[in-house]
Amino acid sequence: MKQVSWMVALVLGFALGYVANGATSGGGFRTARAAAPIPAGARMRPPAPPPAAYAKVPLRADDPVRGPQDAKLTVVLFSDFQCPFCARVEPSLKQLEEAFPGQLRIVWKHQPLPMHPNAMPAALAAEAARLQGKFWPMHDRMFENQQGLSDDAYRRWALDLGLDPAKFQAALAGRAGADRIAEDQTLASSVGANGTPTMFFNCRKVVGAQPFESLKAVAEDELKKADGVLQGQRPGPDAYDRLCQVNLALAPPAPAAAAPAAPPPPSILPASALPLRADDPVRGNPKAPVTIVLFSDFQCPFCARVEPTLAELQKSYGDKVRIVWKHQPLPFHPNALPAAEAAEAAREQGKFWEMHDRMFQNQQELSDEAYRRWAKELGLDLRRFDEARQSPRLRARVEEDQKLGSSVGANGTPTLFVNGEMVVGAQPADAFKQVIDRKLAR
Repeated sequence: MKQVSWMVALVLGFALGYVANGATSGGGFRTARAAAPIPAGARMRPPAPPPAAYAKVPLRADDPVRGPQDAKLTVVLFSDFQCPFCARVEPSLKQLEEAFPGQLRIVWKHQPLPMHPNAMPAALAAEAARLQGKFWPMHDRMFENQQGLSDDAYRRWALDLGLDPAKFQAALAGRAGADRIAEDQTLASSVGANGTPTMFFNCRKVVGAQPFESLKAVAEDELKKADGVLQGQRPGPDAYDRLCQVNLALAPPAPAAAAPAAPPPPSILPASALPLRADDPVRGNPKAPVTIVLFSDFQCPFCARVEPTLAELQKSYGDKVRIVWKHQPLPFHPNALPAAEAAEAAREQGKFWEMHDRMFQNQQELSDEAYRRWAKELGLDLRRFDEARQSPRLRARVEEDQKLGSSVGANGTPTLFVNGEMVVGAQPADAFKQVIDRKLAR
C-alpha cells in the first residue's frame, strides 16, 4: 500500500511540474531525459520540492482585495480571465479562504497574456466594474462563463450587477483601466510572474494551478511564520511588509554585480531590407526625411496603444515624418487576418486609413458585419468591397508583408523601423523622438 502511495505522489509531482513549467507560462514544454533504471527492490521516493522563491510585490491602496486588510497572510494573484489554469485555481483559493477565515486576503493583479485575445478586453471590463465597486462580482461572472467572454456579455453582466450602464460603457470606450493593467504587467515581469496563475504568499512565489492541498500546506507554513513574528499581537497595517521582510530574508543572496555591459547597438537595416510598394498605405509627406515602417495587427492591444503616440509624433514633426503600414496579423488573434483583408479592400477604394481608424477605435467589435457597416459608412462600393475581401490577391499582399516582417525580425507587434532602426513595442513618444531626432540630425 505504501508503494502505491509513493507512485501517486510521483505522478502528482510530475503533473504539478508540467503545469508550472509549461502550460502556465506559455513557454515550450521540455523533453524529459530518459530515467535511469530503478534497481529491483529499491523503494521509490517522492520528488524533492523545488526551492522556494521570494519577491517583494508592492500593493496599491485600491487594488481589488478580498478578505481583511490586516490579514496575517496576503496572497497576491497575477491572473488572466481567459487562462484555463487561472479558472482552475479559483476554487482552490476559495477553499483556502474558507479553511482560514479572517486570516487570509486575496489581492488581484492583472496579467492578460498576449495569446488570449479576450484577456485584455475582460481586464478592461473588470476595471470598469471596479470603478463602480463591483470588481469581484464581475470577476466571478467572467470565470463562471469563461467561454462566453465578449463585449455583449460584459454589458449584460454589468446590468445584472446593477452598474450604471452609461458609466460602464464610457469607462470601456475610454480604456479607463489600461494604465493600471499596464502597471500590473510591468510589475509581473519584474517579479517573474510571466505565466498565469502566479501567486505570492507573503511574497513567497507559488506557480501554477496547484490543488487545494498544496496551497493549504504553503498557507499553513506562512501562517506559522506570521504567528512567530506577531507573538500574539494583532496584525497591523504594516503586517504585510513586516512578514514579507521575513520571507525576503530567506531568499538566496544576489550574485555580486558585474560591471554593466555596454548596451547592444541598435538594429539598423539598410533601405533594401525594407522594400516599400508604390501603393503601400502611407500617412504623411511622401518625401519626408524620416520614414517609420510599422508592422501591426488590428486585434493587438499594444498596436492600439501605439496609435495615439504615432499621431502625436506626426503632429510634432509635421512634414518631416511619414508612416508606412505593413500587415503582421498574429496567428493567435483570430480577427486580425480578416481585419487586414478588409482594410486592404478599403485601400483599393482609397479608404485604407479611414477603415484603419474605425478598426482601432472599435477593436473589440471586429467582425464581418462591422467591416461591411463601416464600409457603407465610408461610402465604399459594397459589391466591390465584398468581392475584394474574397479575392486571393489581398491575402497574398498580407502574406507578403508577413514574410517581410519575419525576415527582418518583426515577429511581434507593434514593431517599427525608423529609417531602418528597429523600435519594438508600444513605446512612449519620448523613446521615438530620440530616434527621430538622431535621424534628422544626420
